[in-house]
Amino acid sequence: MNIKVIAFDADDTLWVNEPFFRETELDFCRMLEAYLPEHATLRELLKIEIANMPLYGYGIKGFMLSMIETALTVTDKTIDLTAIEKIIALGKEMLEKPVELLEGVEEVVSALKGKYRLVMATKGDLLDQERKLKKSGLEQHFHHIEIMSDKKESDYLKLIRHLDIQPEEFLMIGNSLKSDILPVLNIGGKAIHVPFHTTWVHEMVESNIEHPDFKECASLKEILPVLL
Repeated sequence: MNIKVIAFDADDTLWVNEPFFRETELDFCRMLEAYLPEHATLRELLKIEIANMPLYGYGIKGFMLSMIETALTVTDKTIDLTAIEKIIALGKEMLEKPVELLEGVEEVVSALKGKYRLVMATKGDLLDQERKLKKSGLEQHFHHIEIMSDKKESDYLKLIRHLDIQPEEFLMIGNSLKSDILPVLNIGGKAIHVPFHTTWVHEMVESNIEHPDFKECASLKEILPVLL
């Protein structure tokens, strides 16, 4: 394989992320259980999150604002200020979570460093992703950090131009078929899917990928025999 650059997704590829959102969602639903059952609150929250995506992008801060909007909608604006304060506190708790690296991450990036240019390519809130990267202790391994507002084909093409390589020299590794895999394959790059046990509903796609430049590995460690 003529690969020059390997890009890693961050959330749920390098470190734990989505379970924190699920835990917070459950706390949020308990706050509103007098108004709606859990499944209905989650449905309303997801609808509002997706509608707000063009304004807030991905990340905890946008999630916090969407929870507040959902609470106002579900309660017909009768929710008290202490509940709004609690929602803000839930968001701040998420922002202060420790960074929990997934198994094998340090071993994998250490083994690949020097043999390829390593890039972290993630989407989300700039300050929060910078915080997590700093806490992770992984920053030293990466040639370049790209925090993207989204992960569409145009975003990857922009990154590839910046790296001064051809699409076929680019390999993306991540847990999301929608964000990490399909856009890269569509522009002529290579991709390895490493599934995570929890995936946000908005990131789920029904896709059976048959592509010569695609591979799926059960864990991050499994990519080493493929790349070394």
